[in-house]
Amino acid sequence: MTVHRNPAETVPSHMAPLSRLPVFFSLEGKRGVVCGGTQAAAWKAELLSAAGARVDVFAPSPAEEMLALASAALPRGAILLHERCWIAGDLGGAAIAVADCPDDAGAAAFAAAARAAGVAVNIIDRPAFSDFTFGAVVNRSPLVVGISTDGASPVFAQAIRAKIETLIPAGFARWAEAARAWRPRLQALALPFRGRRSFWEGFTARAIAAPDRVPDETEFDALVAPIDEAGSVVVIGTGPGDPELLTLRAVRALQSADVILFDDRVSGDVLDFARREAKKMLVDQSEQEASRRQNDTSALMISLAKTGRRVVRLTRGDPMNSGLADKEIAACHQAGIAVEVVPGIVLAEGRGKRAEMAPGDEISILDRRETGPSRQG
Repeated sequence: MTVHRNPAETVPSHMAPLSRLPVFFSLEGKRGVVCGGTQAAAWKAELLSAAGARVDVFAPSPAEEMLALASAALPRGAILLHERCWIAGDLGGAAIAVADCPDDAGAAAFAAAARAAGVAVNIIDRPAFSDFTFGAVVNRSPLVVGISTDGASPVFAQAIRAKIETLIPAGFARWAEAARAWRPRLQALALPFRGRRSFWEGFTARAIAAPDRVPDETEFDALVAPIDEAGSVVVIGTGPGDPELLTLRAVRALQSADVILFDDRVSGDVLDFARREAKKMLVDQSEQEASRRQNDTSALMISLAKTGRRVVRLTRGDPMNSGLADKEIAACHQAGIAVEVVPGIVLAEGRGKRAEMAPGDEISILDRRETGPSRQG
């Protein structure tokens, strides 16, 4: 007896445990307190100042680095140095407090005083006494990337930061600034969700294609003009199933999908790249009565797209080599539904050869790493 399944929505998996909650704290115009005059304390004071805080430093014997910082003309305003020990009253009205303490007793006293004043506290290199920790920072402000190992290995975090620095062009800072400036203008247009998302997808594509170009005012109008609320279908090949071999086009499509149709052959790890709000539906593509089941899937794709949704159809391998995918694409064309095909990476034959990519596609950021004869798809 053959058992068929109707398309069924899958429940997204819960997020794995986090050692720390990554948040970005607004300090513009707020008061920050740093206690200690060491080089490490000077670096934390500079970080707070760079984030817009009004920084008071309390240090009876400040090191040269702290003295130099206090006398420097910093971009966001001067740091005020008090050459004395801190007292509990110094913490009043602060939004954030950082201290470099010589021992656990000093750390416990400062942490207790800060919490009594209702201030979030960090003790440098003593996470057990801290409400938060600092991570390595990639600064393309207002685009900021923070990296944390929960204090396990700061050197490892710095190595990851250096790697990410090579992947994020400096010009992204200008595009992120343009995004901040244009957001109110876009909101004033009162576009529906799909229109707003189309704008930002176009914006992102231009930023990635030309990161060093300075976006100007004409760019905004050019991005608004082509917004289309019609539904569409993207057929994506997942190649051999390794999520690290997804192309950038595939990742972007998954992150903009409203509905994702997939079958048993698609790795669950691939679905992790989809935006969490997307509806994920398992469709049966078993060999038995495959043609009839494929017709059902085609009808589902078309009906969803006709309601204005962006539908992603995931298939193992390369859809260009799949007869079922050809029929689904033809059905969409016949129904007047726009279809985009994102080819999957095809494994090269032969031991030790790397995966080959379909012409015209980009390789995923996840696979931009050192290559060697030992890496296989």
